[in-house]
Amino acid sequence: MSDRQTIGQMFPNRVGFVAPKQGPAKPAASSNGPAFQDVLDGHIVKFSHHAEQRLAQRGIRLEPEQLHRLGGAIDKAASKGAKDSLVLFQDLAFIVNVKNRTVVTAMDGASMNDHVFTQIDSTILVK
Repeated sequence: MSDRQTIGQMFPNRVGFVAPKQGPAKPAASSNGPAFQDVLDGHIVKFSHHAEQRLAQRGIRLEPEQLHRLGGAIDKAASKGAKDSLVLFQDLAFIVNVKNRTVVTAMDGASMNDHVFTQIDSTILVK
């Protein structure tokens, strides 16, 4: 007990050293696609508040695999230099800001009838 201790030695995380922040543990991605938490965290695609409202109003639910495919479509659009794209996926349509990887709005088949899409520079068909 005669050894001299300094505050930095006793509490290294409080004086002169900042430990990197670690978030909650994320589950590993399955072979079918990305981890659902990654999708929610926006690593693949994000949804604007408006798009979230439209999804809820129209009863559209997307599975992680569908979100992964939507992310792949955004990657293809980005590789071609697209800025704002219309992504047609089954009977759904999404307007996406490619740079921010953000879905701006979403429509189902019934909402697309007689609809004119404006301010887009590309269209991606996803099968």
